[in-house]
Amino acid sequence: MINEIKDQLLLTEYYFQKGDYFNAEKVLEKILLRDQNNSKANEYLAYIYGNQGRKESSYNYLKKASEQNDCSPEALYYLGTFQVEKKLYQDAINSFKKSIIKGGEFFEVIYEIGAAYIKLNDFEEALKYFEDCLKFEKDSYQIFFNIGRTLDELKRPNEAFFSYNQALKIKPDYIEAWFNGGIALFEIKDYSQAIKYFDKVLSLKSDHIEAYFSKGFILSNLGRFEDAIFQYDQVIKNKPEHINAWTNKGIALHKLHKLDEAIAQYDQALVIGSNFVDALFNKGISLIELGRYSDALACFEKTLDSNPHIDFLYGNLIYAHLKIGSWLELKNLTKNCIDRVKNTKLACEPFHLLLFKDDLSVQKKCSQIYITDKYPLNSILGPITKQSRKEKIRIGYFSADFRVHPISFLTAQLFELHDRTQFEIIAFSFGSDDQSQIRHRLICSFDKFFDVQKKTDYEIAELAREIGIDIGVDLMGFTQHSRTGIFAYRAAPIQINWLGYPGTMGAEYIDYIVADKTIIPEAHHHFYNEKVVYLPNSYQVNDRKRVMSDRKFTREELGIPENTFVFCCFNNNHKLLPATFESWMRILKVVEESVLLLLHDNQWVLNNLKKQAEVYGVDKKRLIFLEKISPEEHLARHEVAHLFLDTFPYNAHTTASDALWAGLPVITLVGESFVSRVAASLLNAIDLPELITTSQEQYEALAIELATNPLRLAVIKEKLAKNRLTTPLFDTPLFTKNLEVAYIKIYKRYQENLEPAHIYVV
Repeated sequence: MINEIKDQLLLTEYYFQKGDYFNAEKVLEKILLRDQNNSKANEYLAYIYGNQGRKESSYNYLKKASEQNDCSPEALYYLGTFQVEKKLYQDAINSFKKSIIKGGEFFEVIYEIGAAYIKLNDFEEALKYFEDCLKFEKDSYQIFFNIGRTLDELKRPNEAFFSYNQALKIKPDYIEAWFNGGIALFEIKDYSQAIKYFDKVLSLKSDHIEAYFSKGFILSNLGRFEDAIFQYDQVIKNKPEHINAWTNKGIALHKLHKLDEAIAQYDQALVIGSNFVDALFNKGISLIELGRYSDALACFEKTLDSNPHIDFLYGNLIYAHLKIGSWLELKNLTKNCIDRVKNTKLACEPFHLLLFKDDLSVQKKCSQIYITDKYPLNSILGPITKQSRKEKIRIGYFSADFRVHPISFLTAQLFELHDRTQFEIIAFSFGSDDQSQIRHRLICSFDKFFDVQKKTDYEIAELAREIGIDIGVDLMGFTQHSRTGIFAYRAAPIQINWLGYPGTMGAEYIDYIVADKTIIPEAHHHFYNEKVVYLPNSYQVNDRKRVMSDRKFTREELGIPENTFVFCCFNNNHKLLPATFESWMRILKVVEESVLLLLHDNQWVLNNLKKQAEVYGVDKKRLIFLEKISPEEHLARHEVAHLFLDTFPYNAHTTASDALWAGLPVITLVGESFVSRVAASLLNAIDLPELITTSQEQYEALAIELATNPLRLAVIKEKLAKNRLTTPLFDTPLFTKNLEVAYIKIYKRYQENLEPAHIYVV
């Protein structure tokens, strides 16, 4: 029987050589009737069916053949390719490995194993097999390309870029390698070189959609938004349904403050995909900036329904609710947001978290998550050269707020008073020029004033290095229009977080944070990435030149009834949480002949707060909303109020200083975090610690006591009037001297090659 089967197999081979598959098939069927496990017969029949396009039958016979020990390596290889087609990748790998053991064609099989591991997302194993391929094919551009792709997946962009370049040495017109090389360069943040790679792609293929798109994305990251828009327009011209191009064009227009145009792009994207969450979310961001808070909230809520994992969605959603005083969903939203931050999710931008969570550990983690994702240390400019000691220390102040803005109102006199015998003071302004009086004053107060609004973060950092800035002061942190990327490039050997952002930035490249012992007790050091610069009074500078209008506001023109006690809070409405508002309502109920002045930010918050007042049994007419007016007149308007009630956890900052400068006492509730200790810092610096409370009950009791005890309130007001120009809070020359002592101490450590350490100015 065995000899007969051998003869029949020889006959089958004869028919194969002649191409007579019909007779070969007949012979093989006879063999399998006698020996169904005959591997050769199963293999031959599989080949015949494969040639006939009967793939499933071919696969079944190969599988049968593979079960026998004498199955050929070729059959195992072909079985593996069938299994890849069927997406049975682990089975395919097993078949390919058996083929190798049987002595199969080594290079091809190893390559297929690597490709199958890619499909299983086992990139470490895939890399091993692709690298083994190079032992046999050293000049295969495809292998180098696949190694690059695998390294991309392993988040090893530097090595991936090297592999793509190896492929390009072999095949200089390999478009895919140029494109993927550009992506790898983007990942390692070599943006200018990445653009060159995408330009090369476009020179080889002028309608390469993704090269235009990727180039636009990089230009946007560089802050070259108009150039980015041109690239997105090329994408849209060639592929109008490219939903991401419409969305990213909207983002670029938003950055150019062309908000209505941005929204038009998002709407076009939403025509293509009505639930496209990136467009919905970014439309919400633009609507927030336009003050269309209710529409923004609708966008964020729709985004939440579609995809609750969109980066920073929860923080923006909570912010929109706070802007309109809509608190029904707040408890669940804040809990979910905090839980996500604790689980290292990109749920909330750091500034938004400060508004509702007085927890330093959560704040620090939120900042670290944000920095890692958005602004990790970028070493593309190389290590910063050690600078020799200069006659004058060069201080660079970086801000978008050198205009009509609270930061400018606080700092203007400081810049004028800096000691020019010891310091050179340089401004890097990346905000708009509002042509205001304060802008002109600031320009005149600096030794050099660079308008760098149109420069990229890279270019600004490079400029700061060329100038030789010794100490770079970020006046913004994570506030609106900030440019943290400048500091990620290491613009100066010493980098400081001061004044704009009340919390840690969580960045390894921010060396110091300016504070005082009220703001950051020593026991809180571990909650801050930065070392603390301790000023002796308050961390906050003030301008004692600030002018208060001589206009006298009457109760009648402000809608305030006669013979009422006037509480006020001129903080932004988004600082107001339900617990604080409820506390205010309890105070108003006890102090019956009283009203509460608030700023009129938008109609939604006005309506919602009035409704909430009535829920607590307080007549809505006792909430009086005042329109925004010029800073000078706003200061004068404080005179109609008797007592300023602070918010928690986000205290009054500049608004507290405004009130105290205008002679209005401020009651605050102190918490754990920087943001909830600012008003206490100011009150300590003006020697009014009796207005600092440590519990909600104490806060309410003090407010009621001062509202119902005119004599005690008069004593406090008299003390405030006396202390206004005799205590440190508004002593700008003293503050300037103390800050300069801190700069000198910091600079001395740098010159002595010492690491940053906590600095104490006494």
